[in-house]
Amino acid sequence: MPAKIRLTRHGKKDKVFFHLVVADGRAPRDGKFIEKLGTYNPGTNPATVDFDFERALYWIQRGVQPTDTAKSILSHKGVMYKDHLLRGVAKKALTLEQAEAKFSKWLADKTAKNENKVSSLSDSKQAAYRKAVETEAAAKEARAAKIAAKIAAATAAAVVEAPVTEAPAAEVQPEGETPQA
Repeated sequence: MPAKIRLTRHGKKDKVFFHLVVADGRAPRDGKFIEKLGTYNPGTNPATVDFDFERALYWIQRGVQPTDTAKSILSHKGVMYKDHLLRGVAKKALTLEQAEAKFSKWLADKTAKNENKVSSLSDSKQAAYRKAVETEAAAKEARAAKIAAKIAAATAAAVVEAPVTEAPAAEVQPEGETPQA
């Protein structure tokens, strides 16, 4: 059976991490492999993919078939597109310079799109934080106003309920005693 480019699972439960490898099609998922091409971490946003582009292209050109997920990863990073362009060069449909120009343009567009996604994610995170702070400040002010109203009502009720006392009468001195100073 021919070799395949596929993922091998690593990491903990709910913290999955994959290695992108070239392995014999009969080998178990996490078993022996021919060459490790790189890593794939779907736990980050956007997913982190780090692999040797040239070695992946080498194996694709040799006829190694990637699994569906591996093909998606390789397409996302441009390996499949570069292979397509190089096949066009081999058929003399375009020159190597034209193929390189097309690939660099595609790569620049893809990089810009990824950077926009990362910046929009960080902007939305900051906006959510600001909104949470504003909501908390409004709730704090509402609680403070409610407490102030309770205190005002309690002091008003205490003033109304308190009996008015008369001014104290002058101290009466028993006869014969002199006031002491």
